[in-house]
Amino acid sequence: MNLSCELHQPGLVPYTIAWEWQHSLLQARCQNPELVDVLILLEHPPVYTLGQGSDLQFLKFDPQQEPIEIHRTERGGEVTYHCPGQLVGYPILNLRRYHQDLHWYLRQLEEVLIRVVAGYGLRGDRLPGLTGVWIEGVKVAAIGIKVSRWITMHGFALNICPDLGGFEKIIPCGITDKPVGSLNQFLPGVTVAEIQIQVIQQFAVVFGVEFCSGIIHPQP
Repeated sequence: MNLSCELHQPGLVPYTIAWEWQHSLLQARCQNPELVDVLILLEHPPVYTLGQGSDLQFLKFDPQQEPIEIHRTERGGEVTYHCPGQLVGYPILNLRRYHQDLHWYLRQLEEVLIRVVAGYGLRGDRLPGLTGVWIEGVKVAAIGIKVSRWITMHGFALNICPDLGGFEKIIPCGITDKPVGSLNQFLPGVTVAEIQIQVIQQFAVVFGVEFCSGIIHPQP
């Protein structure tokens, strides 16, 4: 029998609000591990985020002078960029229900996205020693997580049809020798709405969950 999981699709949400949602959902589940798991799928207005130990040398600008929001978070990984046209997924999962192994969890998130692009005849690759998904050497998905008491937060960002200009101001994920791209390069005209449906379907398969029929947007 599949596990239950709430699905939230609130659309375009400022980063700080979604961050507060995650903290609220995680805290509640740390206090009561029996609460149902959650998957939030959304887009963000332009924003740069840094992992907990991110090095500022990967910014190509002065953070004090940049008009776009910048936030240092508790996730792993280096700096990345979010903007409309990129689908961001925040799973709030109790890994005790799945597998208590962070490497396993990272590979499962990659597997969801690899299956999504495979549905369009594209081969999504993993690269040894790195986290994320590449197509023909172009990185289309970044992953960064935080786990507290085996409850997950943060997650993945899949570039579908974003303006990639914001990535030019950073060294994304600290990787200097591999370009960042989007699914639109391989699937012209593809939309976030279309890919979001595929992500939901593949997430359900990979994690063995059944999404709750009642979709309730989280409240900050």
